[in-house]
Amino acid sequence: MFKVHNQFEQNIQHETLVIGIYQHNGKLSGLAAELDSQLDGQITDLIKDGDLSTKQKAITKILTLGRLAIKRLYFVGLGKEKEIEFDFVREAFGKIFKTIQEAKLQDVTIALDTFVSENVAGNDAAHALAEAFALSTYKIVDYKQKANEPEKNIETIHVLSQTEEIDEIKSGLEVGYAFGKGTNSARTLTNMPPNLLTATELALYSIELANKYQFEYEILEKEDMERLGMGALLAVNKGSVEPPKMIVLKYQGKEEWTDVVGLVGKGITYDTGGYSIKPKDGIVGMKTDMGGAAAVLGAMEIIGEIKPEQNVVAVIPSTDNMISGGAFKPDDVIVSLSGKTIEVLNTDAEGRLVLADGVTYAKHHGANYLIDVATLTGGVIIALGTDTTGAMTNNEALFEQVLQASHECEEPIWRLPITEKDKKRVRNSKMADLNNSPGREGHAIMAGTFIGEFAENTPWVHLDIAGTATTSKGSDLGPSGATGVMARTLAAFVERFEASE
Repeated sequence: MFKVHNQFEQNIQHETLVIGIYQHNGKLSGLAAELDSQLDGQITDLIKDGDLSTKQKAITKILTLGRLAIKRLYFVGLGKEKEIEFDFVREAFGKIFKTIQEAKLQDVTIALDTFVSENVAGNDAAHALAEAFALSTYKIVDYKQKANEPEKNIETIHVLSQTEEIDEIKSGLEVGYAFGKGTNSARTLTNMPPNLLTATELALYSIELANKYQFEYEILEKEDMERLGMGALLAVNKGSVEPPKMIVLKYQGKEEWTDVVGLVGKGITYDTGGYSIKPKDGIVGMKTDMGGAAAVLGAMEIIGEIKPEQNVVAVIPSTDNMISGGAFKPDDVIVSLSGKTIEVLNTDAEGRLVLADGVTYAKHHGANYLIDVATLTGGVIIALGTDTTGAMTNNEALFEQVLQASHECEEPIWRLPITEKDKKRVRNSKMADLNNSPGREGHAIMAGTFIGEFAENTPWVHLDIAGTATTSKGSDLGPSGATGVMARTLAAFVERFEASE
């Protein structure tokens, strides 16, 4: 896939060469200047005439017509060098890779040094390149009948860098590609039809992942949950013919099982809303209600590739939420794994129920820090829209680390509050310790506050990705559909995690 070279051999036939070009004061430098000289100043003339733009992410294609050993040149406008940051470089690479993919070119050379700036070092540019390649060229796995003609995709990327730190460039490419591929895996899982991705199939996928990366794993069956008393997850499953699964993956990057990060992902493979049934317009798309589980599994794939010196336990409570004569109902009282009783006021508030048992079980496996991820509430979309993930926490230091990781991965989050009045609302029940749906006001906050009752004193961050798990429009870094959001943020968080005293 990636081949790194520290010298550009001009006499060797190159199918395609990509060069980043900054706004300049009438003078090109580096490789662009060399090529300009060989083309008798035509690149400079094209810039002066406005036929080659240096504006941010402008793409210009030039055919060399045999004047060079390179068949075609693609110039990527980068704007002013001092304004360039990592996020922009990643998006610029995404746009050029989409352009090349659409042109059905299979071999491309990237002049990496032309994308380096004061703010973006060579290894970071390499990371951006590889991550953007994976993300931008991702194609939704669909079930349409295909023609027999083979697709033409990018097969080889030659990365040219004249830096002495070639090993760092190679490492940046490996890590960036791992981040992109893990996100794509999360996208594919979230896009899958619910008749194909059941809780059982999600468990089988997790086992394959565990075997590939030598994770320890555990899959609890319904009988195991009944024996342990996972009444919240079992209640949600009561209306289904599909058995539930509690999925556990363990990655041990330290000698001792200490300072363990617990990643808990909501794995509702389809959500009808139960007897609190969703309207016909709201039920379509509920196959994506396992986006939190997908994010956790995508993060575990990245962790398996980059092998950070951390300890991680991933816990995914999985079932669908269906309707039948045996399904759970509003007014039911159930007993969670923690022993806390819950009055069910809304069967469509099922995600927080399965997460209650998931969070408790993560603590049973030694999690010292908790992050739960879930497509949890429509309320977070009303509050924050579809570009920002909602967050809640009981620990400032842990939240700051998650926030920093989200900035690095350009997956923005915004913190919502938890007040004592919020806690009183979820504890307000004549029949049980808690109720699962105090009302529409502050809906997203109520859901997070409910989960916090099970995190208790363990440092915890809640991420509600209901608005960000899917997108209705494509971008430079991928198509419409599932985004795989938070897979990269979780992996970046784990990679740089520092346990608090």
